[in-house]
Parts: sequence; C-alpha cells; structure tokens
Amino acid sequence: MNKSRRAVLKSLAASAFLPAFAHAQSSAPIQLAMIEGLSGGNANGGEAVFRNLVWAVERVNQRGGVRTREGARPLRLDRHDSKGQIEEALSALRSAIDDGARVILQGNSSAVAAALIEAINRHNEREPQRRVVFLNYSAVDPILTNEKCSFWHFRFDAHADMRMAALMSVVREDRALKSVYLVNPDYSFGQAVQREARRQLAGQRPDVQVVGEELHPLLRIKDFAPYATKIKASGADAVITGNFSNDLTLLVKAARDIGFEGRFFTFYGNALGAPAAMGEAGIGKVVAVADWLPNLPTPESEAFYRSFRQRFPRPQDDYVHMRLQLMIEALAQGIERAGSADAVPLAQALEQASVTFAGQAGRMRAADHQFQQPLAVGVMDRQGTPGVPFDVEGSGYGFRVVRQIAPSQAEMPHTCRMVRFG
Repeated sequence: MNKSRRAVLKSLAASAFLPAFAHAQSSAPIQLAMIEGLSGGNANGGEAVFRNLVWAVERVNQRGGVRTREGARPLRLDRHDSKGQIEEALSALRSAIDDGARVILQGNSSAVAAALIEAINRHNEREPQRRVVFLNYSAVDPILTNEKCSFWHFRFDAHADMRMAALMSVVREDRALKSVYLVNPDYSFGQAVQREARRQLAGQRPDVQVVGEELHPLLRIKDFAPYATKIKASGADAVITGNFSNDLTLLVKAARDIGFEGRFFTFYGNALGAPAAMGEAGIGKVVAVADWLPNLPTPESEAFYRSFRQRFPRPQDDYVHMRLQLMIEALAQGIERAGSADAVPLAQALEQASVTFAGQAGRMRAADHQFQQPLAVGVMDRQGTPGVPFDVEGSGYGFRVVRQIAPSQAEMPHTCRMVRFG
C-alpha cells in the first residue's frame, strides 16, 4: 500500500466530518489512536473494529463534537497497524504519542494489551505532560482488570470469565451434554479460557467430562484437520473455544469436513466467516456469547443494526460491536465532564461513565475499570426462522437470542489494587 493510501485510511474518520468545524480552526481535534492488527491473520478483525470506530466518531462529530473548556472540539481517529505483534504495537504507541494522540484504542490481543498497559504506565510516570489513557474494546484476559489493573486502562468488553459464565448459563441446562473438548490459542487469553472452562464446568456441571484439550499457536495453523480428527475421536458432544478470526473459521470448517456433529460453544462464533464456514451443519449447534447480537428483540436494537448496514452495506463489512459505540459515547461523556482530554481528569471522569445508546446501557466500575453491561447468548439458525430476521455477513445464517443476561448477573468480583492519580 503506498504512503498516500495509508494516509487516507489513517484519518478517514476525521476527514468525513471535520468540515463542520472549518469555521473554528482554533478548536484542534482530540486525537484518538487505534493500534490494531490491520495485516496478518486477524486483519479482518482489525478492519471490523475500525469500521465501528469510524461510525461512532462520525456520530459524535456530526452532533458538533465534544464540549471542552476551549470550546467544541471534533474527534480525530488515526489508525496504526501493529500487525498483531507486541513490538510493532509498542512502536506504534510511541509514534501515536509523538503525533499528539492522548487516547489509545486497542483490543484484539490480550498479550498486546498487557504490553501496552505496562508501556503506558511507564510513559505516564516519565512524561506527565503527555499522559494518555487506554480504552480497551476486546482484550478480555481477566488479569487486565485484576492483577494488572491500571488507573490509565479501561476495558469495555466483558472479560473471559464473564463470557464463560454466560455460556455456562446455557451449558447448565443442556442435559444431553456429557462431554466437551477444549480448544484455545496458546497465549494468555486462551489459557485463561481453558482454565475458566474447567473451573466453571466443575462447579456447575461436574457430570460433564473434559475428554481432551488443545492449546495451539495463535493464527498460525493452516490446517485444523488433525485437531478436528482428535475432537471427533474423543467422542465429545461439544467444543468450548475462545478461538477467533481464521483460527475459528478453519476449526469449524475442519470439523464440518470430517463430520463432527457436536456443538460449538464459542466466544466469537457469530461473525468473521464462522457461520458461513459451518453452514447447515451449524444450525442449532453453534452458540455464541456477545455484549449484543443483531437479533436482539427490541425496536431500538433493530433500528441500530439497520443504520449500521445502511452505513456499511457490503455483506463482508457486517460485524457490529455495540460496545465500541458505548465506548466512544463514554469517552465523549468523559471529555465533557472533565472539560478536556487531559489524562488525569479524563480518567477520573471515565470512572463515572454511565451511558445508554440504542436501548443498551452500561457503566464503568471505578474499582477496577471493568465496564458492566448486558450480555446475550445466541444459537445459529437460518435467516427467516422465528427470532432470526437478520443474517450474518450475507451467509443466510444468523443468531437467535436464547439468553439475555443483565449487568448485575454478569458482574463478577475483582482483585484489583489500583494506584490512583490526581
């Protein structure tokens, strides 16, 4: 990609609506830097995040930006490709701060998020005049808001233990389920999912046997047939997996190809190619947990989803993250409450964030900076069946919501001992 093309993409969100501020050149934009894997094995996940952030930033700028002590200021969204690698992400962090960013956005790797938290902690201590806050939209290793919690870090996704508990609310009632196989990527997030699956199964379904488990290299396996063969040979009734992107798509394809007929309890089975990969074999068998699903049966949810599809009409662009919309709304609220994007008052304001958008509400828990919001569990079915008016990515398959979990039910205790500033 040439330099001019990269520059256009880097500031796409800002350029769309900054003309509204042409009369107020003194109102400099507040710079947001997304640091994400936009190439490599999870590039489609990175681009999906960017689309959602673009849409959210557009909405704030269309209504006049955010009110600060200096007057109304637009948001500007820049993108930095980490290639999904820690060193690339740390280099992008330095570049973003040098460019003037004061809000860092990342999420598609818990290992990267952990490294960014440590780097931001050090930077903010060394350079108090250039402090930044870190908004995390999908790095869900529980340790990030427990042992590694930071005053500068805010997580807007439910962490892995919360997601697992939501899945277990369905597993608990599936009396036909007798055995499961655990498959996860071999890094902090996948290891956390593996441990928590065992722990919650032992507590809630001790009759269910774990007949096998795999930790595999992240986004490096090209052929999951050997894994699928072991799963089928184990006699497992179901697979529990935190796999995402190509790892999930290739896993479910391999399972389908060898005739595995069990269920998949997934963190991310509702998009990025997984429904199309499973096809008819996934009907009634692929279960996914999310903060929100397109077929949530409310008028506000339907209107929200239709407006996203109008903005991004291509089927391959259809992966909507409600939590990213709530995150940007919380950021706008926090900036206005603080009167600026200065890190300390902004972090203090974000601790009080409470937002409602399209019928979905959430609040930030100040004690550990873990956002508290509803969760939904869905089961894959054909579009047009009861409860499935919308499909996913033009696949013809969508997810019927079978369980809605209130924030008070999803909330879990924490072990954070946070050092505060200000």
